[in-house]
Amino acid sequence: MKNLLFVLMTAAMMLLSSCDPSGKSTGEFNLLPQPKSMEFTGNSDLLPGSIKHYRLADGTKLPVPIEYVQYMEETNTLSEPQVVFRKHHDVGLGNEEYILEITSDRVSISGSKRPGLFYGWMTLQQLMIDAEEQGVPLPQCRIQDSPELAYRAIQIDMKHHLETREYYYQLMDQLARYKVNAIIAEVEDKLAYERQPLVGSEDALSMDEWKKLSDYAKARNIEISPLVQGLGHASFILKHDEYKELRDDPESDWAFNPLDPLTYEVQFDLYLDAMEAMPHGEYLHVGGDEVHTTGRGSEKTELELQLTWLSKVCEFADEHGRTPIFWDDMPIKYAELYSPMFNTKYTREEVDSMWAENEHRLVESLDMFPKKCIYMRWNYSHPEAEGNIKAMEWFAEHDLPVMGATAGQTRWVLMPQNESNMDNIRTFALTSIEKKIDGLLLTLWDDDSPHFELYMRGILAFAEYSWAGDRRSKEEIKAAYRQREYAHALAGEEYGFVDQLEKMVGWWNASLLQSNMRNSLRKMDNPMEEGVIELPFSGEKGSWTEKYASRLDAAATIWEDSEEIAATIASMKTETHRNRYRLEVYEQVNNLVRFSAQALLALKAYDAAGDDQAEQETLEAIQLLHADFSALRTTLEKTYGETRVLNKPEGYLLDQDHHRHLANQSTSFEWQFTAELLFLEKIYQHILEQ
Repeated sequence: MKNLLFVLMTAAMMLLSSCDPSGKSTGEFNLLPQPKSMEFTGNSDLLPGSIKHYRLADGTKLPVPIEYVQYMEETNTLSEPQVVFRKHHDVGLGNEEYILEITSDRVSISGSKRPGLFYGWMTLQQLMIDAEEQGVPLPQCRIQDSPELAYRAIQIDMKHHLETREYYYQLMDQLARYKVNAIIAEVEDKLAYERQPLVGSEDALSMDEWKKLSDYAKARNIEISPLVQGLGHASFILKHDEYKELRDDPESDWAFNPLDPLTYEVQFDLYLDAMEAMPHGEYLHVGGDEVHTTGRGSEKTELELQLTWLSKVCEFADEHGRTPIFWDDMPIKYAELYSPMFNTKYTREEVDSMWAENEHRLVESLDMFPKKCIYMRWNYSHPEAEGNIKAMEWFAEHDLPVMGATAGQTRWVLMPQNESNMDNIRTFALTSIEKKIDGLLLTLWDDDSPHFELYMRGILAFAEYSWAGDRRSKEEIKAAYRQREYAHALAGEEYGFVDQLEKMVGWWNASLLQSNMRNSLRKMDNPMEEGVIELPFSGEKGSWTEKYASRLDAAATIWEDSEEIAATIASMKTETHRNRYRLEVYEQVNNLVRFSAQALLALKAYDAAGDDQAEQETLEAIQLLHADFSALRTTLEKTYGETRVLNKPEGYLLDQDHHRHLANQSTSFEWQFTAELLFLEKIYQHILEQ
């Protein structure tokens, strides 16, 4: 009933905003995130281009960077059309809350604090863009808005590649437009540490570069906090010979020995540099997940070892004015309560019973759990699982602060899957709101390096749910995304190609392989034989087609769908007002997927050849796949290379790659095409044999 009432209210507001008693044409204003309270009463007399002045009332300081108003002049008069920034003295108005009012001839933005005034301006910008694109005046309206979650952070994971410097600055402006107010930067070796200079890679951002980016973000109400992996995920440090003595297992570069005092000397040096490089962050994320340690054969339990480490790093963070964040999975795993956090088959009664039986393993060490620490409960696939909710409740019941972490993707492939993981983002955001948790993190892992532009739809969904809660449907949010990120004219469902392309990418991942093993190819003794699909160059004609019938049927469908998507993207590129580059990235993804379909259909044609001439013709088409792929790869790398650094520095030392991430298995961008290159090499070898 609540959702039905909201739909009816939204429809009524849309009607108010599309017609006005005077008969003037009004526009469709599709804001993102959706404001908490909106009242539209018709048209103003203000066209976006007519507002060329701003006024700072009651001694208010300019709440936006000066470049945001460079096309305007400050005024002290009341005569001309203007935007008035006004300090609101209502003590009940929240830090990021604002009131935006547009009358017939004036815009007023009020808030009790700078962040609220800043976000009122960002909402006004969306209204102005919509009005300008539709050729209508700004609406007369009153909007009062505030977030459901105070801390709305996204992760930037840099461990396998960097973006260009310019891209990071553009990203700050883009995130600010949608009221994202924090970033967790997983820097690993992409910070040029000064206290431990061996750790930073040759292409790392200097501490001064990080400070400038942090200042730029802070001016846009975004605080950047560092994530420097500790205890586990430490390969970026322990791969170096100079640090091998600090390994928990001398044969593995994965984990530190938590009982070695030198472990903390190194980690604290890295923390100090990271905090100085990102001076505005409230947090220091210390990692701590997916790790098993023995303390070089000590008799301590794994839980004791981890809590020993955690206590030391949390004390250090507190001494330096930072709140530490810790991935919470390992203590729960040690207590044998890990599985129900991700498995929805368990009922609440079953979960409670499992906890009643096993939580003593945690309670016995409860005194070792630091109180000044955020226990980050990550769940990327099933945040609604009763075990996940129970774990969050357990931390809270024992006065251990907890925060959630969702994800912008669920499978490590070319682009995010499952509608940009919108369902899980929504569920975790709503759970966090219901449990009155202060914040939520959207992780964006770089494990197989989707282009960052391909995360943006999920980021905007996260911005919606974490700010506004459950105010509209997925389809409405997708339409708002297209309007905001491309153009008002491109909001319609006919331009919603991304969902279909996601499914096609899911097929692409294993399309040329015997099974879904792309990330393991480089670890195989003979990947062409063990990993790549069989070829139809031996055996009875037609047998190969019969064996792979379902895959070939899918390839034919994929080919047709890719043609339609190519046409849609081409049309959108001619009409978009913003983010044409993202469409070009999607275009390259579509081309790469289409190549797999093309290759399989070429093999099918060969397998069906009825005579020598037909066989020769189809074989020639197969031989052309090499040239086709070479051209495709060149174009894709050129497109991606406009914003990302594709290759690691010369002499870069790769680690042991315990998780088998393709992006970590090559110093060049060749890893992106591992399956395709092996497939083409297998064809080439056959041709040589012939």
